Amino acid sequence: MSTHRHEVDRRTLLKAGLGTGIAAIVGTDLFVAAPAGAAPSAMFPWIIDCDTWGARPPRGTIQITGNTTNKIILHHMAFPNVTDYSRDHAMQLARDCQDLHMDGNGWVDTGQHFTVSRGGYVLEGRRRSLETLDAGAHQVSAAHCPGENGNAIGIENEGTYITETPPDALLDALVRLCTAVCQQFRLQPWDIFGHWDFYPTQCPGIAFYRLFPMVRSRVAAALGTPQSDIPARRWPDIWRFVDGPVVQVAQYLLADLGYPLTPNGNFGYDMNPVVADFQASHGIPVDPDATFDAATWEALVPTLEKDASGLPVNAVQFLLGRKGYDDVTLTGDFDHNTMKAVQDMQRLHGLVPNGKVDVDTWCAIVGGTVRSAFQH
Repeated sequence: MSTHRHEVDRRTLLKAGLGTGIAAIVGTDLFVAAPAGAAPSAMFPWIIDCDTWGARPPRGTIQITGNTTNKIILHHMAFPNVTDYSRDHAMQLARDCQDLHMDGNGWVDTGQHFTVSRGGYVLEGRRRSLETLDAGAHQVSAAHCPGENGNAIGIENEGTYITETPPDALLDALVRLCTAVCQQFRLQPWDIFGHWDFYPTQCPGIAFYRLFPMVRSRVAAALGTPQSDIPARRWPDIWRFVDGPVVQVAQYLLADLGYPLTPNGNFGYDMNPVVADFQASHGIPVDPDATFDAATWEALVPTLEKDASGLPVNAVQFLLGRKGYDDVTLTGDFDHNTMKAVQDMQRLHGLVPNGKVDVDTWCAIVGGTVRSAFQH
């Protein structure tokens, strides 16, 4: 896979003085050499480190980012749903994945930070990911999601989950891993997203994605998160180095307001002045990276009821169609099939299934988290 046009960005620029290896400044990047023979983690002995599963040496140096880690992104590997749940298979899986990423994609090492097998084994992916998890700061810059590689922990889950769901052993291990990542990087359960929230892909799979409210709730329980701490909404913070379906939703909504945008999912340079104008005109601080923060999303999304029509309805239908609601077509009219899909989405997130697309429902549809999802 070639480097994505947004791969090099401000959020993945590296800072001097980080890490424990030999560092050298090259332009604005810091390259930190991976230490040889790093020991398994004493804090997380249940995570199989790279040396134990027999990882190849990286093709080059491993980057450590100075950014603040702000989310977890979950993936499925699009590998077979095997019934070999052994530790030996899990380690072979890690080797196969590394070969694919290094030899097929041309990456320096495995793309993700961690891998979870169908048997419930957790393995280190890219070297130094376990070391930086122990430290709880300055994560490894990875290759699992362009635009988010410097500030998101990527977790690959063995299998393909378009129609099937992961086995309980995988889900249990994933919850344990997400809990550890949240504790170490000071994240919250509502900071867990799917790959397709930030990239045009079928990953993490329709069936798996429907389990995300449950995964987040289990992580919250493991962390002992008080209900009073759960925010009303956590939106996906798309920005000028992220493409994908959620970007297309934003484009539909901005085009409906008269901005000259084509809804295509590409966060192109034409988006930057549009987002700046929208934020300024709504009294929202203009973000230099055109980031859709909560204030931007909540000023942008309109309330839709059964008689609604136009581009905002197209936005809802487009994303529902991608998330497995095959009966929903892009008509621009809030028809019966659209209403049923909205109600199903509302039930999934613990919302009142009234079919009205209010701010909470919009947040759930675009991949965010709402408070009610933790209460059922």
